[in-house]
Amino acid sequence: MTSSIEPPLKGVRVVELTHTILGPSCGMILADLGAEVIKVEPVDGDRTRKLRGFGAGFFGYFNRNKKSLALDADSPEGRKVLVKLLQSADVMIENFAPGSMAKRGLGPEHLEEINPRLVYCALKGFLPGPYEKRPALDEVVQMMGGLAYMTGPSGRPLRAGTSVVDIVGGMFGAFGTVLALKQRDRTGKGGLVESALFESVVFLMGQHLAITAMNGAPPPPMPERVSSWAIYEIFNTADDLQIFIGITSDGQWKRFCEFFKQDALAADPKLATNNLRIEARPWLVPKVAEIFKGYTKNALEEICLAADISFAPVARPQDLFDHPHLLANGSLADTTLPGGVKTRLPLLPFQMFGWRAPLVSDPPGIGQHNDEVLADIGYDAVAVTALKSAGMLGPK
Repeated sequence: MTSSIEPPLKGVRVVELTHTILGPSCGMILADLGAEVIKVEPVDGDRTRKLRGFGAGFFGYFNRNKKSLALDADSPEGRKVLVKLLQSADVMIENFAPGSMAKRGLGPEHLEEINPRLVYCALKGFLPGPYEKRPALDEVVQMMGGLAYMTGPSGRPLRAGTSVVDIVGGMFGAFGTVLALKQRDRTGKGGLVESALFESVVFLMGQHLAITAMNGAPPPPMPERVSSWAIYEIFNTADDLQIFIGITSDGQWKRFCEFFKQDALAADPKLATNNLRIEARPWLVPKVAEIFKGYTKNALEEICLAADISFAPVARPQDLFDHPHLLANGSLADTTLPGGVKTRLPLLPFQMFGWRAPLVSDPPGIGQHNDEVLADIGYDAVAVTALKSAGMLGPK
């Protein structure tokens, strides 16, 4: 779908002083929504650019649609440039250690003096309270907030397979920032928006807190959970692949019996309702597994689709590059990563009035927009050359 509406944050200038995922994901969302996001990074580049292993994709994914200003912001001259840039901004995002921005004279109270309309988005490990000065990481709060306990089997806590808390924290930071901009439209004043990792993971755990309150006992980890449905499992197929199938209603059970020609199961009064089928799980699940094992994955998918039964192949991340649904609806954007690597990466997962937040620009090179950004805040060519000569601008 296409739409002629303008991006909702067009005309909003964001100065991003962030690193890794929490801050960059917040900036990426605002950039995707049309804000001009200026990423201020060190003269030798954001350290995330150099990560390897699990972190090798961080910079390339979370920094699209942004401009890069490579600046020695801790030097006196660089500090002047940064302050001038912040005076022109609507939003500033940072996710540095607690107190580090205040030590640099860039805390909320300092920036309120130079730009009262500025929305200051601080992304931290913890919201104000006894733990607010503690350092935190995604994996730290997954352990602290119960997510790792719920993900792995008993005695083997396991972090989720993506940086889910960093991303959720960034999402709530972006959400709060948009609300703060709307509030500023009413009052004319900016202010502080705070989002934190620990409180984000606790929010994700809310359903388990509710279960504990209602049942009077905590739920077991997900691998050991008592399912609310009788058939809700991963099954092996005839071609040695795996598929998840969930039969979550009596209607789906009837269709399962019909399409898989299981007349005896359909007629069994001990399987007439979902709750009865849950009681029968010890013998029913192996029986259903035996049935499914007689079909290839493709055959199972075709039958489940025809029977309107919920199913999903067990996919790997690399399987998404060529996923027919994502390709058909434009959910993946052709992207050139640093180093010239070409790939497809996910866009924001929503549409508004038919508008889908697009890829406007690939992740920037170090200092790619130095001249453009500096010219916009009043630095002429001579001044820019002087900053370069003094080593205030990157790349080195």
